Order: sequence, then C-alpha cells, then structure tokens
Amino acid sequence: MGKSLILGFFDGVHLAHQAVIRSAVEFSKDSVLITLKNFHKKSDFILSRQDSIEKIRSLGVREIVELDFAQISAMTALDFLSMLVRDYSPASISTGFNYTFGVNKSGNSELLEANQSKFGYKYFCIPPMKYENNVISSTYIKQLLEAGKIEEAERLLGSNFILEGTVKHGAELGRKIGFPTANISYPSEIVKIPYGVYKAVVNGLPAVLNWGMKPTVHNTKEPVVETHILNYSGNLYDKTIRIDVIKKIRDEKRFDNLEELKQQIDKDIQICSKL
Repeated sequence: MGKSLILGFFDGVHLAHQAVIRSAVEFSKDSVLITLKNFHKKSDFILSRQDSIEKIRSLGVREIVELDFAQISAMTALDFLSMLVRDYSPASISTGFNYTFGVNKSGNSELLEANQSKFGYKYFCIPPMKYENNVISSTYIKQLLEAGKIEEAERLLGSNFILEGTVKHGAELGRKIGFPTANISYPSEIVKIPYGVYKAVVNGLPAVLNWGMKPTVHNTKEPVVETHILNYSGNLYDKTIRIDVIKKIRDEKRFDNLEELKQQIDKDIQICSKL
C-alpha cells in the first residue's frame, strides 16, 4: 500500500478537517499531510500553528510537510499535482470539497477526480458538513469566536479554544484586592474573542479569565488577558501558561468602585469554580 496524501491548510483542524484526515488514515497508515506556510497574510488563526500540528498528529497522521507558498504559487494545477505524484507516489489523495490549488486556484476536486486513472491514485473528496444550516469551515468558526460564542465554536472544533503566553508583571491590583492574576498578552496571531469574562482552565485548574481594558481601574493602555486561577498560590511569572477558554460568562463592565468589582469577581468565581 502506498502513501495517502492529505491536502489543505487545516487552521483549527475542525470536524470537517478531521473527516478529511480520517479518510486518508483509514485508507493507509502511511499518511502524509501536505500544507502551506507563508500562505495567509492575515494573522487571525484559530489555533497556533504548533497546536494545529499537534492536533493533526493526534489523529494518526504520520508525516506533515509544509511547502513554502511563494515557491509553488506560480505552478499550474497540473504541474503541482505532477510534483506530488513524483515525490510521494500516492495511493490516495484526500481533500475537502472546496480545496483549490495551482495558479489562480485553477485546480480543484474535479481535476483531482479526473486524474485518478492517469496518476494511479484513489481520490477521496469530503462533502460539506453542516451545523445549523451553516457549512463547517474555519471562516464560520472564526465568526463564532469573534461573536463570543465559544461553546459553539468548540463543538465544531472538537477541542477547546486556547490562548498561550508568558506570564508578565502587571500592577498587581488583583493581588491587592485578594484575587491574584496571571497576566499574558493576547497572542497576536490568534483570532480575537470579544472583551469580557470567561470560564477557563489553566493547568487543569478552574480559572476566571478577564480579557480587555480593565475599565474600573484605568491603569492599562493595552488590552490584557488576566487569569485568576482558583485554589492556586504559586509563582507563574516568566512561565508559559496554556489557557483553555471554556465559555463567555459576561461582558466587560466598569464598576463604580473596587468593592463592587470584588463582589462581581466573587460571583464570577462561583460560576467558574466547577470544571
């Protein structure tokens, strides 16, 4: 049995992506996923590239190859397909229904279907998967995240939305009012969720996440991710933390004084205390 090739970008590795990958892995364990780097100029990914790669590997993909988009962007669709056949001798090729390749996106599922006999591979085209009449896609999941619909987005991802960063020093107001926080900058390449308070998990512990401008205290010029980890008292400064964002519980709000803020944080903790 030859190699099974998987073609696509796979930002987020959502349920439809997983179906494409499964079609290849089930056909042949010797699977190779071909994707592109330096492809998207916009920095609004669902997962970091490393997290996406780890998720792809967890699905049984044996090898991941990242081709430089600049080096293949001028190739015709048939030249690109010929290159894949020459380099990998695939027994199968799997893509989503809307996969395109080659100069001016001239290659598509129809071309891959039509060239099976010529190049000796079996083609698997995964049809659209829908959720509430919407086609499951990276674009749709980004729209859900940007609207704060975290639970819906994660249902389609089949995994949690993740923020990761190095804990930095802040004004330590949280510590002064009894709620110490681990503060990170929002990852620049990740799609932005709305300002607000979120239920989260850090290192397996429940947490309250606040993302925004801290309007009550007026001491920040840039938005920040603050995470109060429940039942944790260690020092996380300069350490990298991984935050699983679970659901949005309320919008960011300005309180008249710190006592009102403390009362609200107590309520937030009650909501977030159960995993």
